Amino acid sequence: MAKEKTKTIFVCSNCGETSPRWLGRCPSCGEWNTMTEDVVVTAPAAKGSARRAGEPRQPGYSIEAKRLSQIATTEERSRIVTHIGELDRVLGGGIVVGSVVLLGGEPGAGKSTLLLQLCGAISQQLEVLYITGEESVRQIKLRAVRLGVREENILLAAETDILAICDLIEQTRPSLVVIDSIQTMHCSEVNSSAGSVSQVKECAARLLSVAKSCEIPTFIVGHVNKDGAIAGPKVMEHIVDTVLYFEGDKTLPYRVLRAAKNRYGSTNEIGMFDMAADGLREIENPSQLLLEGRPLGVSGNCVACTMEGTRPILSEVQALVTKSGFGTPRRTASGFDFNRLNLLLAVLEKRAGYFLGNLDVYLNIVGGLQLDETACDLAACLAVVSSMLDKPLGDTTVAIGEVGLGGEVRSVSNLETRLREAQRIGFTKAIVPKHGLAQLDPKDFAGMQLVGVSYLRQAIQAI
Repeated sequence: MAKEKTKTIFVCSNCGETSPRWLGRCPSCGEWNTMTEDVVVTAPAAKGSARRAGEPRQPGYSIEAKRLSQIATTEERSRIVTHIGELDRVLGGGIVVGSVVLLGGEPGAGKSTLLLQLCGAISQQLEVLYITGEESVRQIKLRAVRLGVREENILLAAETDILAICDLIEQTRPSLVVIDSIQTMHCSEVNSSAGSVSQVKECAARLLSVAKSCEIPTFIVGHVNKDGAIAGPKVMEHIVDTVLYFEGDKTLPYRVLRAAKNRYGSTNEIGMFDMAADGLREIENPSQLLLEGRPLGVSGNCVACTMEGTRPILSEVQALVTKSGFGTPRRTASGFDFNRLNLLLAVLEKRAGYFLGNLDVYLNIVGGLQLDETACDLAACLAVVSSMLDKPLGDTTVAIGEVGLGGEVRSVSNLETRLREAQRIGFTKAIVPKHGLAQLDPKDFAGMQLVGVSYLRQAIQAI
């Protein structure tokens, strides 16, 4: 019998490139500090066992191809509605049968809590299998009692052997499987420790095969590294159908669920939750929640409206402009792109005539949201000018528009939807691009003053 050989290699967690020695930078993808150590076992192949291209395969092995027109679809059970509205929104309307969903997030964000509540919602009609590798079944039971989860159709198992787990899935044939987490699983056929690149890749491939062959939707929990990306090989994110990130500041009770990849829906939708003592609660009106406690009559505050998929969300932009005590002024942005802030400050100096070269500028987005949309440019500029002049903008004023390098205010998409959301919350004045007003009917916004501006100077004069 041929003797197995063990060797140590270094695998890039981003692209899968292998190297016999550690490298600071991957030679394939160019990423830094992604080479992780892994131990592989190779067994020499028996002589004459390799099959050349074109040679017949072993007896009994066959593969069959079907015509696309002959494949039947079952529309009535193509998706499983979870009855958790925020989760269904992010998934694109529900869980697709046979899909594999990877859920990542920082420790303590609430991943296990969300999935246990999902199991409770699904178990009212279907059977669910929950596999835990980090906790005991008694600990899961205690959490289920605290969350008030229905327990009749939920099967629990504390196991880390992926082969035994796949056998259990094929035997029980549940309607939903939850794996918590993939970093704790191991395959006995791979001689390396749990959580290594080869183990995570092999375990994910085994779960994918079972989910597709048995048409069982599977949720997999994945840990994240210090950079915020899901730990393990990048190929794991490629083979799954959906990649979700559960984000949120630990100092705040709000949690945001967003999709980084979704083969069956949009990646622009987000779901918002409130972490309470009895679990996660859906936030159906995030705009009103984010604006609660907003200071009134204070300079440096302006409300912006961003689109997260099809949902408009109003968010408060705060700016603080103070005299710098150093030779180089300080610029700080929280929830806003730092380079975009510097660009807008340059436009304010060049096109609007406000010198900020000796002033510190601090910009903050309240609520932990990340405003990446350029439609929030005008609100950021007005907040900075308001703080610099110490002049409040108005408690019922919202600003929507993109600011160009020439100081012009450009139109944005879904302007009507944004204004309707602002009107519903109670805003009475909106500073918007003048070109966008031509496509709106002022009669539809009775009680709201629409101020159209073409340049940044006009927007500042309007306050």
